[in-house]
Parts: sequence; structure tokens; C-alpha cells
Amino acid sequence: MIITLAGGGSTFTPGIVKSIALRREELEVDEIRLYDIDGERQRKVGVLVDWILHEDLGTDIKLTVTTDPKEAFTDASFVFAQMRVGKYAMREQDEKIPLRHGCVGQETCGCGGMAYGMRTIFPMVELIDLVEKYAKDDYWILNYSNPAAIVSEACRVLRPDARIINICDMPIAIIDVVCEALQIDKRDVEYDYFGLNHFGWFTSIRCKGEEILPELRDYIMEHEILLPDSYVKNAAKQGAMAGVKKDGGESGAEQNRHTKGSWYYVWKGVYEIMELFPEYLPNTYLNYYLQQKEFVEHSDPERTRANEVMDGREKSLFEGIDRYEATGEIDESIFYAGSHGDWIADLALALKNDTKARFLVICQNKGAIPNMPYDAMVELPAYIGKNGPEVISRDEIPLFQQGLMMQQVNCEKLLVEGCIEGSYEKVLQAFALNKTVPSIKVAKEVLDDMIEANKDYWPELK
Repeated sequence: MIITLAGGGSTFTPGIVKSIALRREELEVDEIRLYDIDGERQRKVGVLVDWILHEDLGTDIKLTVTTDPKEAFTDASFVFAQMRVGKYAMREQDEKIPLRHGCVGQETCGCGGMAYGMRTIFPMVELIDLVEKYAKDDYWILNYSNPAAIVSEACRVLRPDARIINICDMPIAIIDVVCEALQIDKRDVEYDYFGLNHFGWFTSIRCKGEEILPELRDYIMEHEILLPDSYVKNAAKQGAMAGVKKDGGESGAEQNRHTKGSWYYVWKGVYEIMELFPEYLPNTYLNYYLQQKEFVEHSDPERTRANEVMDGREKSLFEGIDRYEATGEIDESIFYAGSHGDWIADLALALKNDTKARFLVICQNKGAIPNMPYDAMVELPAYIGKNGPEVISRDEIPLFQQGLMMQQVNCEKLLVEGCIEGSYEKVLQAFALNKTVPSIKVAKEVLDDMIEANKDYWPELK
């Protein structure tokens, strides 16, 4: 079997490839292909991937690194899509332009997320068409290109018959942190969840069948943050707590990343939300919508998370590859092989082997949440088999959550319509409707600045 990673130059590629390779017998994978439009960046990542496959793990999996879509997708069974249109340079603009106008600056939420979405819609459609042309008839695209909510809505409208499953690893990352905090094995955990991508709530978390959400709630109230106590103590010992806005980085262990820079406030925000609304555990991205004023106040408009990543994970990875090419010595800490890659590889395994394993997916509602629109792209648990997701329906959701979700759904629908139609008015309406934007005047100011910054990527708006 052939698996192709579209966006092969991503810093996440080495970890994902390692997760695939560790499941090579179950997946029956013979070849992994990396595909990217940036040949040199991908070449460097390919050097590390080759080491992982053939030196670290000693597999005989063939590695192909290419910028040719025909070579990349011919006879592929799975395509893992992880595009970042405009790379981190545009992510930086996505975050900094809104902040200049007093709005949340974030790559997938608010104005930044909408800008990123408008850059990604048509490249994703192009990718689907290429896969349809060259891949096996029963291909699956596993798409985790951000912003997943906008991308999935665009796919629903423009390519409704595509064999694509839109996914996000953030709920998995949250569960990882929960398990570390409560010192339980994540393999014993199952959860219920509803919402939109980066806009949802855990309604139940069970360990070996026993509900642990009350215990988790008590933990968060006691510690005033959703982070394992060990993370916080270790960071404090190293003098690396994130309260300093200009603290850069992601060096060292994964746990340190969560306590540095903007990440710290994300986990702190969970406590602040649950202090007022304790029933459900919120997705951490809800902070940007429910506490937009506070997040703007502690953000540094000159140094956003894009800078943290560029100075941290990205710099570390490519410097490590350069060092390996020069000396033959490699530091395995330069790449992170964790839940992100494991979850994607396990999803492919469920599709291939018809395991009916339970995953969280972004899918058309079709009545699964009774009081949400039929065509809304919602995020819900589903059983995954060879025919795709079997979404688990639930009861009506509370009015507070439904109201928030309806506002966000309509914002995303307007944006996709405006992008497809080239309508300035509809895109402006989407910006004005977003909960992170305080007024239509600010919406217009941000949009006009975004148009200028994205002139090489966006369709013309009239």
C-alpha cells in the first residue's frame, strides 16, 4: 500500500511517518511519498524521514520525495493532507493584523482563521481533484489542514462526493493533558464531545467506564489551570513559566511547550471558563471566543505564536537536519512523534481494516445534533470502518452552546460563499459576524488589511 503526505515539508511529517512505520505490518505499507510545492524544504524533511525509516526503524519501506503530483498520488490508497498555504510568514500576518486592531490574533480562530481559510479553500479543491485523477478508486484523504472548519465546509460545497475525512488532533491533545493531570492511562479513556472544529465541549470523560469529569473539574478548580502539576512545577523550577510575553520557545520536552509563551494562557483559560460554566470541559480554542478581550490584553502584537513556533520547533528541526547532513550525528529530540501522528495512523488503520474504532471527526450534521442545521459541519464521535464514519447521534444541545455554534456556523458559511463568489460584502459579513470582532467598523479595517496582505493568495473580492 502507498501512503502520500501532501505537505511533506511540514515539521510534523517526521513524527507522522514514524507513527505510520510503527504500524507498517497492520497497514501493509510498502511506500511512503512526500509531496510539496516547496522542493527544498521538503528535501530537508525527507533527509530526516529517510533516517527514521531506514536507520532508526530499519524498515524496507520505500521513500519517494517529489514535487510532481502524478508521481505523488498515482495508485495511492491514503493521502494525509497537511497544507499550510503561505507558510509561517502568512501565519504571522494572520495573527498580527487582527491584534493591531484590538482583535484576537490566532491562526485558526477569528479573523486570522478566516484569512487562512480563504488561502486554503481552492488549493484543497485542487488537491482533491489531483487525488481523484491519480489515486486508487477507493482512496481516502485524511485532511487535517487548518482551519479545518472552513476547509470542511468548502469541501462540502465544492466537492461533496470526495472521499475525504476532516479531522483535528486538538481534542486528543487535551485528553493527553487530562490523563497526565489525573495520572491515568489514555488507552483506558473514552469521551463524548460535541461542537464545531476548535469550538466544542467534552460532555463526558470515562476511564475504564467510570465517569471522571467531576474529578477533573475538582482538579482544575484546585490548580486554577488545566495542566499536570508536574509540568507547572518543572517549568517554575527552570524559571520558564510563560508569563513573560517575549519568552520564545518550544525547546526541550513536550511538557515545556505547554507552559511557555501563549500556550500557558490557553490552559489557564480553561479554568477561567469552567469557573463560570462548570458543566462541560471546553476545547481550549474556545478561550479565543469567550475571553477575546483578555487574550488581546496579554498578547504581544510583535511576538505571536507564529514567532514562537518559528523560533522553536521549526528552527530546531531544520538546524538539526543541517547538523545531521554536515556531521552524520542526529538528535532525535528535534522531532516530536506523539499523539498527532499516532491518531492519524490509527484512523487509516481503522479505515483499512474496518475496525469500527471510535474517533472524533468533522462531518455534515444530518440530524446527529437535532437542534443544529442539517448541513452544518459539526465535530462528533464516530465509528470508523471501511465505508467511512458512522456518526454517533446525540440529544439536543443546550441553548448557550447552540447559540454560540449557530453564530460560528453562519460565519463560516458566509466566508466560504464569499470566497467562492468573490463577494466582498459576504466576506465582510463573515468578519462582522465572528464573535472575536467587536464592531463592523473594526471588521472592515481588519478585512481591508487582510486583503492587502493576502493579495497573492486570495481570489479578488468585489
